[in-house]
Parts: sequence; structure tokens; C-alpha cells
Amino acid sequence: MSYDLAVWEGDHPVDDKDARRTFRVLCDRYVNTEVEHPPTERIAAYVAALLERWCDLTEDVDETSPWSTGPLIGEASGPFVYFPMQWSRAEEASAYAATLADSMGLVCFDPQQNRLRP
Repeated sequence: MSYDLAVWEGDHPVDDKDARRTFRVLCDRYVNTEVEHPPTERIAAYVAALLERWCDLTEDVDETSPWSTGPLIGEASGPFVYFPMQWSRAEEASAYAATLADSMGLVCFDPQQNRLRP
């Protein structure tokens, strides 16, 4: 079981309902498609910053990474990244990921709870 977060570039949604609507649009455009979109610079920088904190799953020899997929940058598409983390590590990793997104001017959305983070 994993815990997922979505992070994207763009205007900050006015509320959770607006964020949920934007999340669905972004999933349709960047995840549920055959078209590949390279990650934008800001999203690539965000993923790189996550990997400064915890290594990529593909390089995790000590089993310390909270990510459930690798390479993590593979979850990024255009201005959007939708990534899973291990359920057992989700509290710490999602809090860090949400705070980092906010510090970088990105939107962070929790699809399990249908709410904006932090």
C-alpha cells in the first residue's frame, strides 16, 4: 500500500474543491495519456530537492528511501508530479514533501484526503 501526493506549478487553488478539480485535469493531461512531457525546470528541481533528503529507490542500498517507485523523476510530467511513497513512511515524507513544495511556490495536493497541503 502506498500514499500519494501531487505537486504542480500554477496558481494556488482557492480551496480544496478547486484543487481537486485542477488535480483531475492535470492527471488527464499529464498522467492518463500516451504523450510524454518532460518535466519543467521547477518540477525537476523539486524532485531533485526531494532526492537530496532521501535517495532514489533505484539507489537505495540501505532501504532508507520512502519512495515507492523509482526513478522518482519518472513520475514527473510537464508541470506536474504525482508520486507514491511507502505507507509506513508517509507521515514524515509527505510532511517534508508538502513543506518543500510550499517553499518552492508549488501547489501540493493530497488525493487520499482531497485536500491541499500543508
